[in-house]
Amino acid sequence: MSWASLAIALSGAGVLVTGALAALFLRDPVAGMVATGHRAEALPHVMANRYVAMLVLALGATLYGDLKAIALLFAAFSYMAFHDAWIYARAGQAVGKHIGAGVAALIVVLVASLAMGQGV
Repeated sequence: MSWASLAIALSGAGVLVTGALAALFLRDPVAGMVATGHRAEALPHVMANRYVAMLVLALGATLYGDLKAIALLFAAFSYMAFHDAWIYARAGQAVGKHIGAGVAALIVVLVASLAMGQGV
């Protein structure tokens, strides 16, 4: 097995673990918190960590310049923003900032997709 094959296989394993955790959190957020060892009182610090990680991903995709990676990453960002808006809307809270972030991310997806269609 080559290093590249091993890296892809390990990435696939990461997809499976992350997918299982995503399904658990979507089905039962309390069980997800227990399974991952997260604590509600640490959420502000966890969010800071998540934004730093998203920054690194966006910076990497931008510097790498791959339109497919940019489109996929910002599609994921859009999903996160719209899902957060849905959560807050169900709780009767403001959603404007999250909807704005989702729309902004979708614009990046649209522009990257149009650029791919031009063969740029």
